[in-house]
Amino acid sequence: MQALLAVQTSTGSMGWLGFAPLLFILAIFYLLLILPQQRRQKKWQQMLSELKTGDKVVTSGGLHGTIVALRDDYLHLRVPPDNLRLEVSRASISSVITEDPKKAA
Repeated sequence: MQALLAVQTSTGSMGWLGFAPLLFILAIFYLLLILPQQRRQKKWQQMLSELKTGDKVVTSGGLHGTIVALRDDYLHLRVPPDNLRLEVSRASISSVITEDPKKAA
């Protein structure tokens, strides 16, 4: 009986220390996974809001084109070589292509 009480009192005082590794792991997950994803999402949303006609973009499907017209949730792209005009969702734009002056020269 005394041995059982000794075990219960020794584990009871260590109870709050048992949560320390869990809190540490949660903090690491937040810093390494969640925070960078939130920053990436905010940067992507800003890029979508700054789109304008004439920008060269790449869609998530790999289409390269130039923006011809903007609407609320979609935009029209002119896609070479036949100058096709495609309507794509604004959310499907993955990046804006910027020309390097060094490459052009």
